[in-house]
Amino acid sequence: MSKMRGPWQVHATKEVYRNPWVSLTEHAVTRPDGEPGLYGVVGFANLALAILPVLPDGRIVLVGQHRFPQDRYSWEIPEGGGPLGEDPLEGAARELREETGYRAGHWREILRMDLSNSVTDECAVGFLATGLTPGEAEPDGTEALRIRHIHFRDALAEVKSGRIRDALTVAMLLQAYYMAREGELEDDLAAAMLDQGTRRA
Repeated sequence: MSKMRGPWQVHATKEVYRNPWVSLTEHAVTRPDGEPGLYGVVGFANLALAILPVLPDGRIVLVGQHRFPQDRYSWEIPEGGGPLGEDPLEGAARELREETGYRAGHWREILRMDLSNSVTDECAVGFLATGLTPGEAEPDGTEALRIRHIHFRDALAEVKSGRIRDALTVAMLLQAYYMAREGELEDDLAAAMLDQGTRRA
């Protein structure tokens, strides 16, 4: 039996592929213009998590790794996935600890995003992490990671230059910049992040 998804009429649905992380579902549809069509949707088993760790001097913690789909090295904020039924903050704390070794004393959710929403159902939650305590990283077997400390404004410059291209990293940096400029962060933290003096990467 057909059902409506907004202006799309769905006549049949079949799963084409599944692994522990993603699935591909094909929908036989009538498009909004009345023509028949197929719509493929990539489903995700996990919620995407992003963490912007900020040190008191305005530096942030970046993670570098080779990304298989693009066959390119990428500098990003710590990111990962958490089961859909898990508290996102619990998953974010785990990802920060595993990828960088840091533990955060203070957490604040600052962003929710739909990622590539024309072809996937993936959603993301982003957190600002402060009050950082260093420790030993524990990356999993799929991760060969490097850690880099860079001032917040220098990271913004790398977004502008194209060195930082990861979508969640770009979005989180711009959101944090807006919050710092608009007085939505603690004064000392915002001042350190926006400092334009001599900085060390």
